[in-house]
Parts: sequence; structure tokens; C-alpha cells
Amino acid sequence: MPITLTWEQIALRLTLAVVASFFIGLNRDERGRPAGLRTVMLVCLAATFAMLQVNLLLPLAGRPGNSFVMNDLMRLPLGILSGIGFIGAGVIFKRDNQLTTGVTTAATLWYVTVLGLLFGGGQLRTGCVAAVLAIVILWGLQRIESLLPREHHGDLTLTLDAAAPSEEDLRRHILAAGCNFSRWSPIYNPAATLSSLQCTVHWRERAFVSPHTPAAIAALRTLPGVRSVSWSE
Repeated sequence: MPITLTWEQIALRLTLAVVASFFIGLNRDERGRPAGLRTVMLVCLAATFAMLQVNLLLPLAGRPGNSFVMNDLMRLPLGILSGIGFIGAGVIFKRDNQLTTGVTTAATLWYVTVLGLLFGGGQLRTGCVAAVLAIVILWGLQRIESLLPREHHGDLTLTLDAAAPSEEDLRRHILAAGCNFSRWSPIYNPAATLSSLQCTVHWRERAFVSPHTPAAIAALRTLPGVRSVSWSE
């Protein structure tokens, strides 16, 4: 980075940081993520101003070499990178012991922090390349990811009477539709009669589809002896 910094260079770095963080934040905002447009722009600009301050302090002579305390200007951006981890951890949530959300948002906050450090430090070409890559990943790969199959999970509870199919018939019915199980808990009451069944079903489908009841599960309602069906994806 240049030791002597002009106002034109400061304006250019801030402009690039604003433009890059705007498009990245717009992607997060339109998808309703916890860290939206304003959050992403503020994080990126904070890192940019931190590196600008480092750049502005570089011409200072500092303390003599035999001084006990020495100036280490790079501690400022290092502290920002460490501190942004606390903000990123605050947007990660784990629900139902299975679904974890906010990881991409946390990674985006960390990424725009590095982006701000690049622009603030004067690495404009590297910053522009990093901004383009981020936009391609967040917008372009989102469409590709939505076409890829992903494993889905759902909890199924059946209440049955004496005329219901056997446990083996119910298992074959669900397996025949391409579904598998990670939990299978039948309840017999009395001991010779299957009264209820609880299981966790998983199947593969496109990643971003609206929650729905698979056809194999919906067909269970038409079987004789099935008194009630409870389904939660």
C-alpha cells in the first residue's frame, strides 16, 4: 500500500467497498437473511476504514527501536477479523437438533470484512476480483444448488386400529416409494395389535422445494385401519 494517501485514493477505495458490499448485501436482503443490506455494508465499510486508518498512520515515525512498546499497526485489522467472528456466531442457529441456519450469512460477514480490508489497504484489483467471485457464488451457485437433490427429513405418526396393515406391510409401502427410515418406533397395545407407529422418514428431492407431504405418506390416509396421520417435515 502507498505510504502517502490522497483523498482521491480514499474516495476510490470507499466507492469500491460500497458498490461491492451493496450487491453482496442485496443478495442476502432479498432472501430474508439475518444480515441484510445495511449489515453487510456496515461491516465492509468498517473494515475499509480500519485499513485506511492503518494506511494513514504508516508515515508516522513511531517510537525508537529501543523502546519497550512498539507500534504494530496491523493489529487493528487482525482484531477486526477476530471480532467479526462473534457477530458471525450470533447469526448461526440450530433448530430441532438437525437444521442449522445462518452459516452462509456468517461466512458472508467474514468475507465482506476481508473485502473491506483489501479495498482499504489499496489492493483494488484483488478486491474487485474477490467481489465478483462473491457475487457469482451467492447469486449464480444459488440457482445451481436449487437444482441439486438433497436429503429431506420428516416425522410421521400413525394411529391405527385392528384392521390396519401389519408393520411389515407399512414398511414395504413406504420403502416402495423411495423413502427410507432413520427411526422406526411401533407401539403394540394390546401386545398383538399395532396401535400406533412413529418414524422419521428421509428421501431425496430438489434442495429448495416448498414443504409438502410426499405422495407415499399422503397415500397412507387411504389405507384401511388408519385412523389418523400426523406429518411434519
